[in-house]
Parts: sequence; C-alpha cells; structure tokens
Amino acid sequence: MMRTEQVYEHMQRLLLEGSSMEEELIAFRRDLHRHPELSFQESRTAQRVAEALIALGLQVRTGVGGHGIVADLVGSRAGRTIALRADMDALPIREETGLAFASEREGVMHACGHDAHTSILLGAARILVGRKDELEGSVRFIFQSAEEINAGARAMIEAGVLEGVDEIYGLHNLPTLSAGKIATRHGNLMGSVDRIEITLEGRGGHGAIPDQTVDPIVAASAIIQGLQTAASREVSPFDPIVVTIGSIHAGEANNVIPQRCELTGTVRTFSPEVQRGMRERLERIILRIAEGYRCQASVRYIEQTPVLVNHSENVTHVERVVDELIGSARRVEAAPTMAGEDFSFYVTERPGCFFWLGSGPAENAHEAYGLHHPKFDINEQCLSLGASVMAAIAFRRLIVDNGQ
Repeated sequence: MMRTEQVYEHMQRLLLEGSSMEEELIAFRRDLHRHPELSFQESRTAQRVAEALIALGLQVRTGVGGHGIVADLVGSRAGRTIALRADMDALPIREETGLAFASEREGVMHACGHDAHTSILLGAARILVGRKDELEGSVRFIFQSAEEINAGARAMIEAGVLEGVDEIYGLHNLPTLSAGKIATRHGNLMGSVDRIEITLEGRGGHGAIPDQTVDPIVAASAIIQGLQTAASREVSPFDPIVVTIGSIHAGEANNVIPQRCELTGTVRTFSPEVQRGMRERLERIILRIAEGYRCQASVRYIEQTPVLVNHSENVTHVERVVDELIGSARRVEAAPTMAGEDFSFYVTERPGCFFWLGSGPAENAHEAYGLHHPKFDINEQCLSLGASVMAAIAFRRLIVDNGQ
C-alpha cells in the first residue's frame, strides 16, 4: 500500500507536470478560441484534437456521436477504466471581449469556455501518457460535441462511449470563482432542462371589434401568469422549479388581433421526481386556461437533460485528489444551480462526478462576466491546474486506490 508521503509526492509531480505545459495549453486554447464552431459543426476542433492525441501515440476514434473524439490509454496491467470528458462546441454569440485572439467567426463565440475544457483534457492526456507504464487499468478520453444544445452526450452514449467504463469525471470552468480554486458538491449539482413550445389558435380580426374575435394574446398572457402557479401552488417550496417563457410571437399590426400566438420556454427542476411530473402539470394548466379564453392550444413538451446528480463516493475521490494537489483551503462547496449540463446523462449511466474549476480573477471574481456573456473570458492560469486535476483523478484511481 502506498504511504501517505508517497501519494503526496505523486500528486505534486502531477501538479508540476501540468504547470510545465502551461504555455502550450494557453496557445492551444487561444487557437480554438479564434475558430469557434457551433454544436455538431466542430470539424476543425475535432481535427485539432485528433492530431494532438495521435501525436501522443494514442489510437483515436473520430466522428463519434457527431464530431466526437474518443481515445483510450491502456495501462501496463488490467484494471478499471476511468473516463474523462470535455466538451468542444461554442455558442451563437457575437464576441465583445476585444481580445487579440477573439473569435474570427462573426456571431460565434466560445462564451462558455469549452475551448478551455478541450485544452485541459488534452493536457491531462499528455500527463497520463507519460505514466502509462504505471497505470493498472485504462483511461478513456472523451471529447464531446453539442453540449450547448443538450444533444451531444446522448449521441456519444448511443455510440457506445461508456462501454467498459467504470467511472466518469468532468469539469466546467466557473468565472465567478477565482482560478486556483475548485468547487465540489455531493448529490444534486445542476438542474434538469426541458423545453416547452405552445401554440394558441384564436380567431383573428379587427382590434377595434374584439367581441368578434378570440384573442390568443390575452390567452397567452394568462397562461404565462398561470404557469407560475406550478411553482407556487403545486410543488413543495423545498423542491425548486423554474418555468420561464423566453419568447412570444404574435401579430404584425397594432390594430389587428392575430389568429395565432406562439410561445417557447424552459423548465428547470432540481429533483428527478419533480421533473417527471412537470409535463402533465404544465400541459393541464395551459390547456385549461386556453379553453377558458376560447382558444385551442397545442403543447409540445421536450425532455432534454435530467438533473445532474453526483455520486457521493466519486465526489469524495475528487475532493481527496484536490486536497492532495492544492490543499483543502482551496476547495469550496459548490452552490446548486438550475443551469443544466448534459454530463447528467453520463452519471445516470455510470458512477461519476462533475465539478467546478475556478477560472475567474484572483480578486472580486464574483464581479466577472459570467458564462454565455459576450465579454466572458477566463483566467488562463486555470488550464494547467485543470489538466493536473483531471490527470490526478484517473492516476489516483488506477495507482493509489489499486494498492500500488
């Protein structure tokens, strides 16, 4: 059994190995940042990743679940398979950072830091390749398409990326947490994500003669208000939910009552049980209110991602690794969030943990531009630490925890 001081020595070496490649990780991240690609369009990104992995001597599978890349590092002895995942896609946002390496694609931006995630996982792969002979088991590197549209993880799983995997780990940068810190949480970490689409059919007519019409806009306003009773009167206040109508489209002229009104929204919950009941609950409210306003309503409820529930034993493993690498004082408890992440699909299928990597400024990180903001940026000091942490998660599982 490896002694405590030996474990610490290994962890510090992994930390130094990450630090030694900081400039290369920054350069790779900036290249991806200049050339962002939307979900299921990540062909250039995938090519760059594949080339980097092949240069490390790894066998690479391309075109997995879209433009996904998968590579296995097989150790010198048999054992568990630990999967590490990063996402690669960007967002349809016009960048406003003014950076020298800002996006060269109009209206597309890495505003969520997936360029950083990809660079971090490549760094972890490089560290672990150098320790291949020590590994008792395998590491699977998963570079995923289309996280931003909640479709990539499901496509990767359908393509078989979890076959033979025992555990899976992933991270996301957090600009409101200073670089050099990491946030973990046992149990529920991120909310479910569902989409709702509503069409209301009324009877159009002149705005000055409303009694001869059936106004879908008035019905829509009542539905928007009524949907909030799902949270205030139908679900326990100890089970948070969010129902947000984000778009409403109806009519063309100020003096015409339109025939049709269309709404779209997002539904977030923090409990798998609550999520399962939302379709019936919202459809009932919408259809009954529409009927009361003499409109015909059709509802399309689209389940997108489940609640992200971390497995406690795997969280404990990540926390132990973080404490050994950088000390417990730099690890904090993550606050729950209703933001979604399709990593939730992986931990529904396999034990695993998702955690936050601080990517904000050293001071006043809470004031930093957040994820999906056109001025979002990261503190690039997080890249080398992220690579070391991801490598250490797999290394400790396959070396220390196997009793070497």
